[in-house]
Amino acid sequence: MKLESEIVNSFIERSSKVLDVGCGDGEILLNLKEQKNIDARGFEIDHKKVQESLIKGLSVIQGDAEKDLMNYPNKSFDYVILTQTLQAFYDPRKVLNEILRIGKNAIVSIPNFGYWKVRLDLLIKGKMPVTEALPNTWFNTPNLHMCTIKDFYELCNLDGIEIKKSIAITNKKHSAITKNNLEFKNLTSELAIFLLSKSN
Repeated sequence: MKLESEIVNSFIERSSKVLDVGCGDGEILLNLKEQKNIDARGFEIDHKKVQESLIKGLSVIQGDAEKDLMNYPNKSFDYVILTQTLQAFYDPRKVLNEILRIGKNAIVSIPNFGYWKVRLDLLIKGKMPVTEALPNTWFNTPNLHMCTIKDFYELCNLDGIEIKKSIAITNKKHSAITKNNLEFKNLTSELAIFLLSKSN
């Protein structure tokens, strides 16, 4: 999603050291390297996608984030990026806290299972929804833990994670999420992107 990449880009300062966890083919890292002169590193479980990233000249290694993030020292990156992947981990809370241990800041995006179209599909059709942000059917989805924007806010509050910025995306438009509009954004947003930090 182009808009998601633009928002992630806007959160990152020039010449930062950045790790993209689950970087896929490295597209976000490549854009950041070209536009913001970052020190770009990637981490990806899929061997084929690692190869695609390496062909682009990116420094990407193959690994499993749930097992291998523990090998990185505390605060070794200015930013750690995790886009639309958190819900696919067996232990998303552990991964979230690990990326905030190794990064001074983390940028996390999640598909919002509280979106009204998702709720309506469950209510009217009685079936798991398929949307632009959630394109897979229930039997082939990588999503293990379905969460809403409100759920994510509650987890951050529980673990002492500061939400520095939060942006909602719907129909290729974006707007800020605040405590005052959280209920509304939880209902009307397809995707949310968060800039996070935590004092360890």
